[in-house]
Amino acid sequence: MPDDLVARLNAFTANKHPGHVGVSLTHCEATRVEGRLTVTESVVAGTGFLWAPVVITLADWLCAAGMSPNLKDGESFTTVELKTNFLGSAKVGEVVSGVATPAHRGRTTHVWDVEITNETSGKVIALFRCTQMILAPR
Repeated sequence: MPDDLVARLNAFTANKHPGHVGVSLTHCEATRVEGRLTVTESVVAGTGFLWAPVVITLADWLCAAGMSPNLKDGESFTTVELKTNFLGSAKVGEVVSGVATPAHRGRTTHVWDVEITNETSGKVIALFRCTQMILAPR
């Protein structure tokens, strides 16, 4: 089931923002989501380093993907808060990956934490936290 979910979610975002910047999910379960991207010229700022919003895209998509196996039939969700601490960056050709885990899975809200790592250097480059509000079926 997780491999099928990963394939479906990657297909869903292939022509959406996460797909456009190169984000790819590699694992998705209710309590752990993993994904990555290879830094290309198109996602690098004028400084020569990975653009901060691309890091947020990776982290936010991991959390959103993690909501899928946690929702009941008909439920949806929306992000109500997010925060990122940047600790480093990456350059063209380097691989950046993230691991998202829920800190809280309640009835009406979930809080997810993501650690983003530059796989090439082995250093954590960002810490991300978001709160998702579960929306009842309409």
